[in-house]
Amino acid sequence: MSFSSIVKNELCRIETNEKCCLLSELSAVVRISGIIKSIGDNGIIIKIVTENAAFARRVFLSIKRLYNIYPEVAIRRSKKLKKHTSYIIQLSSSIEASNIIKDLAIAYSPAGDREFAYRPAYLKKELKKTCCRKSYLRGAFLAGGSISDPEKTYHLEITMHQREFALEICDLLAYYKLNSKVIKRKGNFVVYLKEGENIVDFLNIIGAHSALLELENVRILKGMRNNINRIVNCETANLEKTVNASLRQKENIRYIKDTIGFGSLPDNLREIAEARLSYSDANLKELGEMLDPPLGKSGVNHRLRKLDKIAGNIRNLKGEL
Repeated sequence: MSFSSIVKNELCRIETNEKCCLLSELSAVVRISGIIKSIGDNGIIIKIVTENAAFARRVFLSIKRLYNIYPEVAIRRSKKLKKHTSYIIQLSSSIEASNIIKDLAIAYSPAGDREFAYRPAYLKKELKKTCCRKSYLRGAFLAGGSISDPEKTYHLEITMHQREFALEICDLLAYYKLNSKVIKRKGNFVVYLKEGENIVDFLNIIGAHSALLELENVRILKGMRNNINRIVNCETANLEKTVNASLRQKENIRYIKDTIGFGSLPDNLREIAEARLSYSDANLKELGEMLDPPLGKSGVNHRLRKLDKIAGNIRNLKGEL
């Protein structure tokens, strides 16, 4: 089961008792996934199509509770290779459909035309209440939302046909200080969230608390893995740097020994040169502790750099590269 289905199934189990919240959720559902058509002279039908059985059941029960009517339910199986099952919730009664359109204030027929124009939800007084805003966003996600597997990436989006609805959803998300964007894709408008923290906040707003905890667990594990990888990469880089420096120092010290000999070096440089040749794997701190008297890391590094410089001067005198 996809993460989107997990989230939607959890949302469909939320009990909503307030009529205003039921209306707000249904309003978003009909706006985004509903089809309103005129039939005959004055006939109207409302149709909602979904592939999620739990969502279809929720829409059916919401209409039943709000209007005490039983919508028609049909099941359609795709004949394509991937045999999807679609659930169709339909109101064929013109009176019932007209009452719902009027009650939800979702559409109107301009100049008596038979085509319907959709009205933004912010014209509704109900969305001034916090609970109704959350219910509206929940309905929007149930109707047109999807969320990526958090193990792969953080991406949540809501797809709809009308640009004004997309901007309206963005305004609602901005009310909760969520940074959303709108893009046009294949004739539809998509509102999306990319950051994991924004998606967590959105799931909290719409009431998907179990999915929220699962996403947070994934975020924590991914964060730990990233931190471990950074630490390992850093330690590997430091170890490689130390090994390369040690090889360079040993090469320069052997070159000095083979050309001018350790006898020509000051006592302090001869002592560190012999220590480096004897303990090639030791770090600067360990080398310093072997000296008499002991020397700090900066002092050891200073002496080794002097040996590198001496080896370089000898090569220059001999005309070597």
